[in-house]
Amino acid sequence: MAKKYASYSQLKRELYSGEVTAEELVKSYLQQIKSNARLNVFNEVFEQEALAAAKNIDERIASGASLGKLAGMVIAIKDNICYKGHKVSASSKILADFTSIYSATIVERLLAEDAIIIGRCNCDEFAMGAANENSFFGPVKNFADETRVSGGSSGGSAVAVQAGMCHAAIGTDTGGSVRQPAAFCGVIGLKPTYGRISRHGIISYASSFDQVGPLTQSIEDALLLLEIMAGPDEFDGTLSTKPVPESKKHSRDTGKKNIAYLQEALSSPGVDDEIKNKLISYIEKLRADGHIVKPVSFELLDYLVPAYYILAMAEASSNLARYDGVHFGYRSPEATDLVSTYKRSRSEGFGKEVKRRIMLGTFVLSAGYYDAYYAKAQKVRRLIKEKTEQLLQEYDFILTPTAPEPAFEMGIKEKDPVVNYLHDIFTVQASLAGLPAISLPAGNNSKGLPLGLQLIAKNFAEQELLSFSDYFLQL
Repeated sequence: MAKKYASYSQLKRELYSGEVTAEELVKSYLQQIKSNARLNVFNEVFEQEALAAAKNIDERIASGASLGKLAGMVIAIKDNICYKGHKVSASSKILADFTSIYSATIVERLLAEDAIIIGRCNCDEFAMGAANENSFFGPVKNFADETRVSGGSSGGSAVAVQAGMCHAAIGTDTGGSVRQPAAFCGVIGLKPTYGRISRHGIISYASSFDQVGPLTQSIEDALLLLEIMAGPDEFDGTLSTKPVPESKKHSRDTGKKNIAYLQEALSSPGVDDEIKNKLISYIEKLRADGHIVKPVSFELLDYLVPAYYILAMAEASSNLARYDGVHFGYRSPEATDLVSTYKRSRSEGFGKEVKRRIMLGTFVLSAGYYDAYYAKAQKVRRLIKEKTEQLLQEYDFILTPTAPEPAFEMGIKEKDPVVNYLHDIFTVQASLAGLPAISLPAGNNSKGLPLGLQLIAKNFAEQELLSFSDYFLQL
């Protein structure tokens, strides 16, 4: 198995001292990918390209040339992130043979700092799912227990880090798609503030929610990747101009904090008992260390999932209208005219879950239902945002489980989509409010399955969130 480095700084020391070469690193990751191919993590591995990039880095280290901040860091990217000259499919049949003609801003920024991109990771089709079972290329299995799901939609990215197939991975988070798989796989998953990282070159699902986030083994690496990917971009008008967090200013924050936890997380019968016990354990540790930790009730909790899914599906209906069999992507060979091209290409090209969300989104946007559903959900979103921000004026962080249960068995939740949607109960709050949130590994349960806890912070407070998370992981 490829050596797991606690952080990039440790890897970098060995790389620059000659203890290991970038080429050796890439080869060890490639071997790990091949020996765990049954997990179905990668839709495509860029083997020769990654080896060539590694050799180039080794030569430049040997010659004393200057290198970027990520030299030798091997990264996997989710298969909804465009990379010029490479296929990008969002794990959908409708884009199975599509090659990107440009790179996402984040890809350009990673490559500019000499990161090595090893491949594109499997995900739920168009990032729609909480289990990574909705992919055209088949489900991703959890490295901790292959009968369990990896979480979604960035399950491939999470398992790639969990199983040591790369040093770090990049996913996207719409309603919890970085954080929930991070919890299921025992890694760190960060969703930055909406508007922190450019969405240019990210295949859209729900544009007012989508956000790029790193999956890592260390807080240090999460901050480093955030620093490199964040910042203004002329191709994304939603980006903030606020200063980007700097990794060189990072330190573990041991100062005393006011922390709120959702009391519903402990009182709800839908939350797994071992997760409740884990949450109680951390609350007690925080109090013993001098922090003020208080229960709060979030009376809008029951509205989180309905509001999120109405809005996300409406945006999906709009965004996915472009896949029509005419401009690019899959076109049905049975099509005979324009109407049959649209109908057949979309019916054959999209999977069941994507079609469900497009139809529901089209319904809530339709005449007669727009005010009853979409407009009302927008009002509820504003209330959720205001209520959450009020809590964060009084408290530094909100602590919750990341998911109500650990990774569940494959196939058992597929039959009832509503049960699957409820898995987002704790993650969609930060998504609706546009706030930064992080899933932190909190050990394993009695069956050896990883558990995760989530911290939500104020707008653009990633530096504070990551500094406190570094301390939280030492509890």
